[in-house]
Amino acid sequence: MTMEHVLHMAKGGGETSYAKNSWLQRRALLETTPLLDKAVREVYMALSHPTMTVCDLGCSSSENTLFFVSKVIEAICCHRRELGANTKVELQFFLSDLPVNDFNHLFLSLRGFKESIAVGHEGETLPPFYITGLPGSCYRRLFPDKSVHLFHSSYSLHWRSQFLDGLEGNPSEGNIYIAKNTPPYVVKLYQELFQKDFLLFLKLRYEELVLGGQMLLIFLGRKNEDAYSGELNLVYGLLAKSIQFLVEEGLVGKEKLDSFNLPIYGPSVDEVETVLKQSELFDINKIELFEHNWDPYDYSKSDHVDDPLQSGMNVAKCLRAVMEPLFGSHFGESVLDALFEKYAHNVAEHLEREKTKYSIIVLSLKKG
Repeated sequence: MTMEHVLHMAKGGGETSYAKNSWLQRRALLETTPLLDKAVREVYMALSHPTMTVCDLGCSSSENTLFFVSKVIEAICCHRRELGANTKVELQFFLSDLPVNDFNHLFLSLRGFKESIAVGHEGETLPPFYITGLPGSCYRRLFPDKSVHLFHSSYSLHWRSQFLDGLEGNPSEGNIYIAKNTPPYVVKLYQELFQKDFLLFLKLRYEELVLGGQMLLIFLGRKNEDAYSGELNLVYGLLAKSIQFLVEEGLVGKEKLDSFNLPIYGPSVDEVETVLKQSELFDINKIELFEHNWDPYDYSKSDHVDDPLQSGMNVAKCLRAVMEPLFGSHFGESVLDALFEKYAHNVAEHLEREKTKYSIIVLSLKKG
């Protein structure tokens, strides 16, 4: 089982699809719109020819992808209005993800998107824009040298390039991510793979960016330095507990659970900065961490969850939309309903005791 064959969000437009359950990711895009607007304006002002090339890495297949496209167009229109300028520019968008991504669903929505953006900017001349799909891994070269002006990636770079190698026996028995009983050498394997992947990603994008090109990267991380107490440890610990329940019920073999490790790592801000400094490639415009409630529809600042049962279901739907293809491939599609029903229950129990949040790292970089 390789990442490029199984890693994609739940396809289509059904009730468990990513298209219907990606509001958590939309909130991150809304939160980082000012940074995107700034990057677009600076890149636009520095253009040496009338074509601006923009790539969304890990685009997936929900409305969020075209929401990003609309924000880039909006930023340029707004900047031109403020300057009273009508400098000609054409936009070439590349929407990139692994080959198993649901590109069909994405491109079937293009006609409606183009109509809606025209209505939204009625009376205004939009810059011509062209949208192309680009299958491929962000851990490989995707473009010729110095050909891209802006890279964007949201909720993608916490995914690793491969499943964890170097495990002997069942060192993380009963777990699918870093847990309290995970041996230190397994944690080190996660950390080393993150460092290797992120450094490679930076080198590849540096080669592909024009001088002065920029990147806006948004991904899951953790608040503190202790890899054993990251926010994702709890999210996936409750998921492992749900799989353990299926093992006890005889629905999943124990060997299936013990042989599975999520190809994800949520780094700290310091870990990200360490790799950036090691690369010596980019100027850091901004690096920060913000938080969102587990339940994407819970905007409250309180420490109390009003409806834990509903929040549990909301969290489970969002995670299922992301994990369903990966888990279906390993554990079997027949157990998915039972798995995420149990997960919703476990999350609800947790949220009754403690309100918990995701930690999200946002990174704005410039090629100097």
